[in-house]
Amino acid sequence: MLFASTRDPGSGVQFGAALAQGLAPDGGLFVPLEWPREDPASFQPPANSEPLSTLAEVLLRPFLAGDALASELGAIVRESLDFPAPLHWLDGEQRLGVLELFHGPSAAFKDFGARFLAAAMVRQRAFAPRPLMVLVATSGDTGGAVAAAFHRRRGIEVGVLFPKGLVSPTQQQQLTCWGDNVRSFAVRGRFDDCQRLVKQAFADAALRERFELTSANSINLGRLLPQMCYYWAASLRVLRAHGEPASFVIPSGNLGNATACVWARKLGAPIAGIVLAHNANRTVPDYLDSGQLRPRASVATLSSAMDVGDPSNLERLSALYPDAAALGRAVSALWVDDGATAERIRADFKRYGRIWCPHTAVAAEAHARLPPEMRQAGRWVLVATAHPAKFREIVAPVIGETVPMPENLAQLFDRPSSSTDIDPEVEALRRAL
Repeated sequence: MLFASTRDPGSGVQFGAALAQGLAPDGGLFVPLEWPREDPASFQPPANSEPLSTLAEVLLRPFLAGDALASELGAIVRESLDFPAPLHWLDGEQRLGVLELFHGPSAAFKDFGARFLAAAMVRQRAFAPRPLMVLVATSGDTGGAVAAAFHRRRGIEVGVLFPKGLVSPTQQQQLTCWGDNVRSFAVRGRFDDCQRLVKQAFADAALRERFELTSANSINLGRLLPQMCYYWAASLRVLRAHGEPASFVIPSGNLGNATACVWARKLGAPIAGIVLAHNANRTVPDYLDSGQLRPRASVATLSSAMDVGDPSNLERLSALYPDAAALGRAVSALWVDDGATAERIRADFKRYGRIWCPHTAVAAEAHARLPPEMRQAGRWVLVATAHPAKFREIVAPVIGETVPMPENLAQLFDRPSSSTDIDPEVEALRRAL
C-alpha cells in the first residue's frame, strides 16, 4: 500500500514513511493511492464495553501491507485502542444516539489517533540515531491527547503550540502539566497561527538540520486511520440492530474526524448521511453554499477546539471531491452560533439528562435543524468528541449544576504546569526549540 501527496498523486511512500514525515515534502497531505473495500457482513461489531483493537487490526491491515510496521500492527492496536467507544440511544425508537469518544486518557476523541501514532512511532524508531521532535498545533484537545500519548516515550520530544488565552483552563492544564519530554508554547495568536507555525517549521532549513521533525496533528496519516475504526464499529452496531445504515453528525473544525468518517464509508462501512457541524467558523458551510472557498481568520467561540478558519483536512476531502458540488453530494454542513450552542446544552440536559460539551452541543443543534422528514428517515448518531468536564467553566453555569470530573482529568490538576510564551513567527519558535 502506498500513500501519495494530495498535490502529487504520481509518487507514493509506504505507511511508515508517511507516518514519519507527517507532511509530504511538497506541503500536501498523504492519502491512500488505493481503497480496499470491506464487506460489513464479514465483521462482528464489538460490544459497547469492548475496545476496538480486534476490529482495527483487520481494517488497518491493508494500509500497512508491505511496511516494516505490518508485523507490529496487532501490538500497536492492542496497546493504543484499549478503551471503548460506546453508542447509547437517546430515544425509545432508537432514531437518535450518541457515540461517546471521550473514554480515553485525555477524555477526548483525539486519544484514539494520538495513542496509535505514539505506539507506532516508538516501534518505528527503536534504533533511530537521534531524537524525533513531534510538533503539534492545538485548539485545545489535540495537544492534551498527544502530550499524554507521548509523555516519557524514549527518543521522542514533543512541542505543543496552543493559542494563548483561547483554550479553557481545564484544557490548558492538560497542555502544560507534563514536563519531561513535553514542552508547551503559548502562541500570541489564534489556532491558525499555531498551525501555520508547524507547517513553516517543516520548511525551515535550520530546524530541519537541528531536529528530525514530524507532526501529530490530523495532518498526520497515523491520526486518521485509527479514527475510521470507531465509525465502522458504530455503524456495524446500527446495521446489526436495525438493518439500516447509520448517519453521523460530527463536530467539525480541522476536519480530521470528518475525513475519517468519509474514509470509513469509502472502505464500505454502512454509513448513509454525514453532517459536518461547525461553529461560527463557517468556512466549510459557506464553501458548500457558494462554491467559493474563502479561508479566513478563526474567531473565538465556546467550542474552542473547532475554532479553525482554514481547515487543513479540506485538502484531503478535496482529493476525493474536487469541487463544492461534488463534496456537497458526499456531506452536508451547518453552522451554529454560541447562543444556540448554550441553549442546546441547557435543553438536552433537561430533556435527556445528558451533559454535552460545547462541541457535542453544536452537533446536537445541527441535528435538530435537519428537516423533520430527514431526521425520521434515518438512524442518526451524534459524535460526542469530549467529556463536558473539560469545559466545566462553560457548561456548569448553563445547566446550573456541577459537572462531574472523571478521575483521569482530576489527577492532572495535581501536577505543576509550565509553558513558554512566543510570538507567532517561525523565528520565535526556532529560538524556543
